[in-house]
Amino acid sequence: MAYTLCEKVRNLTPYQPVEGVFPIRLDANESCFDLNRADSFLPEAKPLRERAMQRVQENLAAAAYNRYPDPFCTGVRQAFAVRFGVSPKQVTAGNGSDELISLICGCLLEKGDRLVTAEPDFSMYRFYGSLYELENRLWQKPEDLVIDPAALAAYAKSQNAGALIFSNPCNPTSLTLPKKQVQALIEALPDTLVIVDEAYMEFSRDESVLGLVGQYDNLIVLKTCSKALGLAGIRLGFAVAGETITRALQAVKSPYNVNSLTQAVGKAVLESGDLCDFCTKALIASRDSLYKDLEQFLSGKKQIEKIWTSQTNFIFVKTPQADEIDRSLREEGIAIRKMDGYLRLTAGLESENQALLQALRKVVR
Repeated sequence: MAYTLCEKVRNLTPYQPVEGVFPIRLDANESCFDLNRADSFLPEAKPLRERAMQRVQENLAAAAYNRYPDPFCTGVRQAFAVRFGVSPKQVTAGNGSDELISLICGCLLEKGDRLVTAEPDFSMYRFYGSLYELENRLWQKPEDLVIDPAALAAYAKSQNAGALIFSNPCNPTSLTLPKKQVQALIEALPDTLVIVDEAYMEFSRDESVLGLVGQYDNLIVLKTCSKALGLAGIRLGFAVAGETITRALQAVKSPYNVNSLTQAVGKAVLESGDLCDFCTKALIASRDSLYKDLEQFLSGKKQIEKIWTSQTNFIFVKTPQADEIDRSLREEGIAIRKMDGYLRLTAGLESENQALLQALRKVVR
């Protein structure tokens, strides 16, 4: 008798990023500033980068390669806490936010609990929900993709939700729900775990609910180093929550879940606040410039139904010709993210943005 995979993973397929070699990558919402490449930085930022790299090199030189990493991620949690104005006691570090989402779904919820998402949103929420045998419940956003907090709260209540998770600002819609409305959601669902993924909050007006974690025992805020901080390659994320949830997350995570090199680099960059601030502002300027150029060029074109004003580092576009546009851009060596009837275009370096616009002019008429 042959071994058979359990049903929940039998038909799973690996996550499929955009495959292939592309000179210009505008598909994954990564930062265009590579700390390891001086030529990716604007001239005025190079001294800031050099100081940050000095910190990185010092921290890496002090790392013991033959020892397990600090299981509590003490230094990097402290650096994160100072950067974002929270207590280190409220912070759990993870191997990217994905690990933390996995822990939340797998350990803070039980088989059969209902996980509510506001669609469209980050697909990995539903993935981990299914993996840990939760019941995914999908609340569909209206046509303008703006969340109605009262309607979402009512839906979560009607579903007897164990948890509600959503990104704010949203990936992929690029829209931000105001802090007061997020707070209203939290208060409307006192018996439901509310997880707010703020991966893109640095690019938005300040609507963060990080400062509320001490007030609500049902709130978790997720943060990442992959976007504004430009550290997607080291895989480092954080969960910020009250004492009870933080103690639970610290207990269920793997003992050495964040490696020493990631802790060393993450701490150095988080302590380089001037560089972080400069790069964030530069990415916002790149996004605004790209949006303006896209809006001027694409407005009125039959292939384009809507371009959303962005609060992230990407532009979200609705088009019935997403497949054709994506295919044409790939032929030009440009990778973007195609979804069902939508395109997500990451803001990059000025040269990358201009190459994108030039390629779009060939296909969108």
